[in-house]
Amino acid sequence: MPATPTTPDAFDAARAVKRLIRESQTGALATLDADGAPYASLVQLATLPDGAPLLLLSQLARHTVNLQRDSRVSLLVDEHRTGDELQGARAGLKGRIAALTEPEAIATARRRFLARHPDAAGFADFSDFAFYRLEVESAHLVAGFGRIKDVDGAALATRIDDASGVLAAEEGAVAHMNADHADAIQLYALHLIGTGPGHWKLVGLDPEGCDLMDGTQVRRLDFGRRVTNAQEMRAALVERANAARASAVQ
Repeated sequence: MPATPTTPDAFDAARAVKRLIRESQTGALATLDADGAPYASLVQLATLPDGAPLLLLSQLARHTVNLQRDSRVSLLVDEHRTGDELQGARAGLKGRIAALTEPEAIATARRRFLARHPDAAGFADFSDFAFYRLEVESAHLVAGFGRIKDVDGAALATRIDDASGVLAAEEGAVAHMNADHADAIQLYALHLIGTGPGHWKLVGLDPEGCDLMDGTQVRRLDFGRRVTNAQEMRAALVERANAARASAVQ
């Protein structure tokens, strides 16, 4: 008897981890104490345009003292499913972390972080605080039965080297969409992402998609293709809006 053909698992582990990172507002950061023992703490998260996790840390915090001695860290991000926590996807990220020092990088980090954590505006500019970027070397994803996979860090990066036009236009495009196209953003959330009604706004754009936020919840909307300049970005946003409107009338 011939073997029964099998359908390969179409699950994209890298994409799942990228989504977890983009949507996570908090994570558990593990650093190494002076005696080599692990120390875990809860931290707020955002992302940089290339998808790297972004943290705002105080120099006085124990985890910051630890990472200044040893930059190796682990960061756990998860779906935060209320009442069904262990059924949600989660990923343990491993890599090295370092403070941002270039003024342009700090300005981008500050804008993107405060868009997601406006409460941090009260202390983000204190002299003992700094923005930190995590360079992810690998991830261990647990996303359900048969979906436990290791992912190389290189597969989690969003390419930005050819997308300077998108990076330059992001701040203005986010402000424009929130001010003039709030209806389209709600349609994105309701009909493309599948959320419930809310007051969604854009908090970030990059070559692969955009991040929407309502209250403290962040959801990811992929464009379905890469964009590398402002014109392509606008076209992708319009295409997504048209797709959402079409879905709404079906």
